[in-house]
Amino acid sequence: MSLTARFSCLSDYDPDALSVEQARAFIRSQLTPVRTQERVALRSALGRVLASDVIAPFNVPVHDNSAMDGYALRHADLAGSGETRLRVIGTALAGKVFAGSVGTAECVRIMTGALPPAGCDTVVIQEVVKLDGDQVIVPAGQRAGQNIRLAGEDLAAGKPALAAGRLIRPAELGLMASLGCAEVSVYRRLRVAFFSTGDELCSIGTPLADGEIYDSNRYTIFGMLTRLGCEVLDLGVVGDDPATLEAAFRDAAAAADVVITSGGVSVGEADFVKPLMAQLGEVLFWKIAMKPGRPMAFGRLGSRGGGGDGGDGGDEHAAWLFGLPGNPVAVMAAFYQFVRDALQALMGADPLPGVPLLPAVSSVAMKKAPGRTEFQRGVLGHADGKWSVRPAGAQGSGVLRSMSEANCFIVLEHERGSVAVGDAVHVQLFDGLV
Repeated sequence: MSLTARFSCLSDYDPDALSVEQARAFIRSQLTPVRTQERVALRSALGRVLASDVIAPFNVPVHDNSAMDGYALRHADLAGSGETRLRVIGTALAGKVFAGSVGTAECVRIMTGALPPAGCDTVVIQEVVKLDGDQVIVPAGQRAGQNIRLAGEDLAAGKPALAAGRLIRPAELGLMASLGCAEVSVYRRLRVAFFSTGDELCSIGTPLADGEIYDSNRYTIFGMLTRLGCEVLDLGVVGDDPATLEAAFRDAAAAADVVITSGGVSVGEADFVKPLMAQLGEVLFWKIAMKPGRPMAFGRLGSRGGGGDGGDGGDEHAAWLFGLPGNPVAVMAAFYQFVRDALQALMGADPLPGVPLLPAVSSVAMKKAPGRTEFQRGVLGHADGKWSVRPAGAQGSGVLRSMSEANCFIVLEHERGSVAVGDAVHVQLFDGLV
């Protein structure tokens, strides 16, 4: 079934008034991850997606060990009430086995990570005991087994430590290193080609002619893609010429899993851009009920339906297409609200590493009309015991400076009206998103 048929069958589908939530769900429902796997060295796996489960080859921890610095003892030696006096007969160090034998009313000084001596089942932390020569005085109230990490407590041998689909972050690197993994299976990097359209755009390093502007979008797109770990192909600025544009689209679709363009999808832009996109594949043109970033194109290049699998199968040279608006902030808003999740889904990330909405209080009034979702650039701060947020300067979709000064999106929901000072709002932090 074609994309057009699939979407037209959905309830409340209106390409001229699509909600942010509908657009996200529609896009996600079409995507199948890449399946090609490769083995890489552990340090090269950061930011990649696991292609197979990582199975623990042994228990973690391997042996019972002390969780604290203190004294290892037999709980049965402790008095039922009051203090207990024990003789210290030695020290157990991490990485070494205590060779001595612990008798009645004896204990051993123990370091964090050290194996408890045979027979010792409890560790009392050093901060609560009193020293008296070669003896320690242990207060009442100690629990049997306290402060001892048991073998297999973190991971049991033969069980999955990490599941396929997990995005590999620093914690995952450390976890796999603790299991002795020198290499790991990951999905191949997603290949993404991108270019900007418009005769008015000029590449940096070239003097501006009258009516020209420097192309900033390719640099923000490059940065966003690189931070996601994609393999990027920058095709530069493509002018408003049908033959040149067609060649750019064909080259991009042949080389990449995903093609991203900026410009050419808004009302009033060059008439041949939209028909050309549709001619080379199947593309849906949406007007999303959001600000900034209303116009967007989504579809496949080099494909006449049939789905596909993100570049590893399906129609030859088929690539997903995201046609983003031309205004710089609209490009970034649309990328982070739609393209980011789509790319991570195509990479095989499961579950998707979503960015939570967090509550804050608005420190200023903000005008808004119901019927669209707004993503205002905001500055989130903490004062007087609460988090408050304010817009980061001018909110025009061409004002990239306020995007640079912001540390979050202020997300004003679809049905919400204007915001008064002190109203609760939701924010989406750039840290972890951008």
